[in-house]
Amino acid sequence: MPRPWKKLGSKRVGDFRIFTIRSDRKLSPRTQAEHDFFVIDSAAWVNVIALTPDDRLVMVEQFRHGSDTVELEVPGGMMDPGDASPIEAGARELREETGYEGQSGRLIGEIWPNPAIQSNTCYTAYFERCELKHPHDWDQTEELVTRLVPVADLPGLVASSRIKHSLVVVALYHFDLLRRGLK
Repeated sequence: MPRPWKKLGSKRVGDFRIFTIRSDRKLSPRTQAEHDFFVIDSAAWVNVIALTPDDRLVMVEQFRHGSDTVELEVPGGMMDPGDASPIEAGARELREETGYEGQSGRLIGEIWPNPAIQSNTCYTAYFERCELKHPHDWDQTEELVTRLVPVADLPGLVASSRIKHSLVVVALYHFDLLRRGLK
């Protein structure tokens, strides 16, 4: 079984508002050689599976600068320091991005987005009986279109690459496991 590497030191090497980068000096348990590793630190993220009473998911389309594309995604974002839990953060993100509000919020997933280089967690929050209750409240850099997508359409949207955001696909997988009674 692989063994943990001993951390010899750590220093912050960059601060980029929504994430920082640190350099960790570590000792290999196998070779005893020292190596530097760069790690991206960020707040936890939350994705929201928001189900309407008529079995549709509340989704958003938005422009993504990394891929330079418009993506179909679930609502979500970074947890704020004032968020007491991923459920509270998910409810806030759902309300801000779409104006929808749901009931029976619960956590259905928790993953490492990329444990090779990132230290944060991405949660999947699930809300039932979602209804439009508020106007959206976008950040200055947000411009979204809300889409209500029938649950039955989700496998085809992933298979056809209409949904390509990896963390959204993971959130949809957690939702599928929930629907199968495995969560």
